[in-house]
Amino acid sequence: MPESRRGVLYGIAAYAMWGLFPLYWPLLKPAGAVEILAHRMVWSLVAVLAILAVRRHWSWFRSMTRRQVLLLTLAALVISTNWGMYIYAVNTGHVVESALGYFINPLVSVLFGVLVFRERLRPWQWAAVGLGAVAVLVLAFDYGRLPWIALVLAASFGTYGLVKKAAQVGAAESLTIETLVLLVPALGYLVFLQANGTGTFVDHGAGHIALLVGAGLITAVPLLFFSAAAIRVPLTVVGLLQYIAPVLQFLCGILVAHETMPGSRWIGFAIVWLALSVFTWDSLRAARATRRRAGAEPALETV
Repeated sequence: MPESRRGVLYGIAAYAMWGLFPLYWPLLKPAGAVEILAHRMVWSLVAVLAILAVRRHWSWFRSMTRRQVLLLTLAALVISTNWGMYIYAVNTGHVVESALGYFINPLVSVLFGVLVFRERLRPWQWAAVGLGAVAVLVLAFDYGRLPWIALVLAASFGTYGLVKKAAQVGAAESLTIETLVLLVPALGYLVFLQANGTGTFVDHGAGHIALLVGAGLITAVPLLFFSAAAIRVPLTVVGLLQYIAPVLQFLCGILVAHETMPGSRWIGFAIVWLALSVFTWDSLRAARATRRRAGAEPALETV
């Protein structure tokens, strides 16, 4: 199988798993969102250490710089916010709003590029960001409040991406450091819950234990699939594949969780999808123009 096709399959697998997460977290009840988050941190570390042991990949520890460790510590704090908010959203009947967060995440990342890296946007990118802002206002009117769950998810995941980009560390390696940072508070919280009798780990049967432990595996595996995809296919392809996850999350909210979607909410989501269509079209157009220029340069040099 060609490496590019293999990369696309890895990407589809990663985003499909992320998109189906809303089906998993409700299975962990009666555990609360914070308890699930703590288990996810602990068992993610166990899973990624097992993967590294199978690969015998430990040499990277010695090459870590202090700057990278500090950046990954910040990444750990940001992603724990994202994970906790997402689990809370799914288990309290806000699956559709959580999907909105990941729909608007590309637009938030573009804004971060402008604010943090002083990047200049093309006119169509500004149009997409403007449409995204209009969609948020429409949905705020529909909900009677700002869609704060979606905004927290989009902002935290966008920030996580910025920090990870600055750290320049592989997926398995960074997840190891991030979960090591979170291990002590996560374990401490779980011990506290069990000590005061409010923990659920040992009181609801072997199936419940297996599901809580499995939270680590389903965290590590899609990250590794994503990493494998990112090195095999162009970023434009990865950018298109990323919409698989929020589409599946949205469908889970509508078809499985049976969340209500009044007409005004459909209008808000339609504006978001229009914004993403404009953003994707402009990104593909710019990528094609870049490839054409790159192909023309060698020819010009020979003249």
